[in-house]
Amino acid sequence: MIPADDSESRGLTRAQARAQLAAEGPNEVAEPPRHPLRDLARKFWGLSAWMIELIAALSLLLHKYVDLAIALALLVVNALLGFAQESRASAAVAALRKRLQVSSRVRRDVTWTTVAARELVRGDVVRVRAGDFVPADLRLLEGELRVDQSALTGESGEIARGAGDTVFSGSVVRRGEATALVTATGPRTYYGRTAELVASARPTLQVEKVIARVVRWLFAIVAVQVAIAFALALSQGEPLLELLPLTLVLLMSAVPVALPVMFTVSMALGSLELGRRGVLVTRLSAAEDAANMDVLCADKTGTLTLNQLSFAAALPEPGFGEADVVRDGALASQEADQDAIDLAFLRAARERKVLPPVQILSFTPFSADTRRSEALVRLAGGERRVVKGAWRVVAQAAGVNGTELENLETRATEAAGKGFRVLGVAAAEGDAPLRFAGLALLADAPRPDSRALVQALAGLGVETRMVTGDAAAVARELAGSLGIQQVFAEVYPEDKFRIVRELQAQGRVVGMTGDGVNDAPALRQAEGGIAVASATDVAKAAASVVLTSEGLAAIVDLVKNGRAIYQRVLTWIVNKVSRTILKSGFVVLAFLASGKFVISALGMILLVFMTDFVKIALATDRVLPSQQPETWNIGPLVRVGAALGVLMLLEALALLALAWRPFRLAEDAGLRYGFSFFALLLFAIFSIVSIRERRAFWASRPSRVLAGALAADAAVGLAIALHGLGELAPLPPALIAAILGWSSACMLANDFVKTRLMPKMAV
Repeated sequence: MIPADDSESRGLTRAQARAQLAAEGPNEVAEPPRHPLRDLARKFWGLSAWMIELIAALSLLLHKYVDLAIALALLVVNALLGFAQESRASAAVAALRKRLQVSSRVRRDVTWTTVAARELVRGDVVRVRAGDFVPADLRLLEGELRVDQSALTGESGEIARGAGDTVFSGSVVRRGEATALVTATGPRTYYGRTAELVASARPTLQVEKVIARVVRWLFAIVAVQVAIAFALALSQGEPLLELLPLTLVLLMSAVPVALPVMFTVSMALGSLELGRRGVLVTRLSAAEDAANMDVLCADKTGTLTLNQLSFAAALPEPGFGEADVVRDGALASQEADQDAIDLAFLRAARERKVLPPVQILSFTPFSADTRRSEALVRLAGGERRVVKGAWRVVAQAAGVNGTELENLETRATEAAGKGFRVLGVAAAEGDAPLRFAGLALLADAPRPDSRALVQALAGLGVETRMVTGDAAAVARELAGSLGIQQVFAEVYPEDKFRIVRELQAQGRVVGMTGDGVNDAPALRQAEGGIAVASATDVAKAAASVVLTSEGLAAIVDLVKNGRAIYQRVLTWIVNKVSRTILKSGFVVLAFLASGKFVISALGMILLVFMTDFVKIALATDRVLPSQQPETWNIGPLVRVGAALGVLMLLEALALLALAWRPFRLAEDAGLRYGFSFFALLLFAIFSIVSIRERRAFWASRPSRVLAGALAADAAVGLAIALHGLGELAPLPPALIAAILGWSSACMLANDFVKTRLMPKMAV
C-alpha cells in the first residue's frame, strides 16, 4: 500500500514521463553508432591493403589490366573475409544484449501499468518483487527486500534493504517486495557507469600488430632490392621507367595476400573446435591472444567459487556434535524460500544423511528484525524447537552470557577472519529452554576444478592472480587453498579495469575471468576476457570468450588451442619471409646479371595465388602447443626465414645458370618465364613441407587438408609446365625432370640446415 499523503510516492503522469524521457533519454546505455559501410571501408586501410593498392596503381600505369583486376580482386576478398568474421562476432554480442531487455511495473497517472524498462525515467514509482531484475537505481519508499548484488559488487550472498535504502540497477530481488522511486536511469546508474567504462576499454589487439610488423619486414626486403636495381640502372644510364615492370613483379612477390586470411581461417577453425568443447569465441583474435597470455586475473565470486554458500564446518558446544548442528540448522530452514543459508544447511544435512522424517508444526522465517529463523517440528521422539541465525542473537536466546559468550566471540571472530560466515544454532526438546548447539561456518564454495585450473595454467607458464571485491581475509584464505600467490582484494570495478591496464603497460598479455557486471570493464580491456557459464549478460557481452558449460577446464583448452594456432602462423611467417627473399632476389639478381626479366607479372601472380593461398591449409595442420606463453618476437623468425631464403636463392640461381645455355633460356622469353615459374613453385612447396615441422620434415605427417592442398598445387604446376599458360611456354620434359630433381635434393639439404637453425633461434 502506498501512503496517501506521500506526494513523492504518487509517481509521474504520462505527460511528465514523456517529457523526462525526451530530456534525459531512455533507460539504457547506448552503444556507439556503427555503420557497416564504414567498418567495411576500414578494411581497405593499413599496410597490407596499401601494398595491394600500390600494385593496382602500377598495373594501371603500365596498362596491365589483367594484373589490375587480380590485385583488386585480392583486395576485395581480404576485406570481405575480415568484415564477415567481425560481423559474425558482433552479431553474437548483439544476441546476448537482447537478453537484457526487461519490463517494469510503474505507476503513471496514479495507475499501475507495465512498460519496457528502457522507458523508465527519474521520478517514476515502480514495484519490484522476488525474481525481478532491478531496472534502474531505486530508493525504497516502503517494503523490505533481500537482494543479490553479487553481479555488481562481487560480494556473495544477499543483503537486506528497507525504506530509505538504495538498490542498484542490475541487482536481483530474491525475497520480499517493495515500492520504490527511480533515482537514476541509463548511463547515470551504477550499472550504466560500469557499462560506459566497458565501452571505453580498448584491448590491445596482438594480431593487428603482428600483421603490421610482418608487412614492414617484407616491404623492407623488397625496398632494399628495388633500391639496388634502381641504383645500378642510374649508374649505367638505363631509363628508370623500364624498371617499373620489375617493381610491379617484386611487390607482387612480397605482398602478404593470404596473411589476414590465414589469421582469420586459423582463428575461425580454432573457434569451431573450442565451440565443441564448450567455449564460445566472440572475438576471433581471442584464441591467439590466449596463446600469448602469461597472467590470468581471476575473479573470485562466481568464477573461482560457485557464488553459492556451503556448509564448511561446525564448532559444536559440549554435549553436541557436528551432526547435531547440521541437523538442527536444517530443521530451522525452509527450501521453498530458496534462501542461500537455508539451502546450504539442507544440502549439508542430506549429504550427511542426518535429516530425519519430520512434520513442521510452525516456521518463522528470517527477518531483519529478529535476525533468526525458528521452527517447531515433530520428530519420532517428540516435538523439537530449533533456531538458527546471527550467532550472538541465538546464543543470547539460549541464555549464553558472561565468559562463555566471550569465548564464543573469540572463536566466531577468528572464523570470520578466515572468510567464513558464522551462524549460531540452538535447540530444545518440547517446552525445555533452548540450549546453544554450536557455531556453523558457511563459505562460498570453490568450484571443484578451481585448484586444477591454477595448477594446469602454472604448468603452461601462466600465472594466476585473484582479483575480487571481497574482504582481504576471505580472499587470502581461498587463494591459499587454491595455490594462488597474489591477491587483489576489496577492489571496485574501476580498480579491476586499472589492474588489467597496468599489467598490460608492463608488457603482460592479460586474461581475465569474471561473471558479474562489476567484472565487465576488465573483461573488455583484457586481451582474453573470459565470462563463465553463469555470468551475467553484461559480462558475456564484454568478454571475448564465453564458457557455455559449467567448469573451468575449458580455459586450459583455450590456451592450448591458441598456442597451436600460434605455431601454425609462425610456419606461415617463416615461409613467407624465406620465399619473399627467394622470389624477389631471384628476379632482381637474374635481371642485373642478364638484363632480362626471368618471370612475368602473370607468373608471379600465379605463384602468389598457388603458394600463399595453399598455405591457408596450414590452419588445419597437426602441431604441438608449447609449454610456455608465446610471444610475437618475430625478429628470430625473420632471421631463420632470411637464412633459408638466401640458401634457396643461391640454389635457384645455380639451377638457372645450369639451364641458361643448354635450354636457350636467354633467347626464349616464354620458356624463361615457364622455367622460373615452375622452379619457384617447387621450391615453395618443398619449403612448406620442411618448415611446417620444427624437427626433421618426416617427424610428423601433415594434415589431410594440407597434404591435399600441396598435392593439388604441385599437380596444377606440373600441368602448366607441360602445357603452358599465356606467357608461360611449355617446358621440355628433360627440363621439368631437372627442376624436379634439383629442387628435391635442395629440400633435403635445406631441411638439415633448418633443424640446426630452429633451436638456436628459439623458434
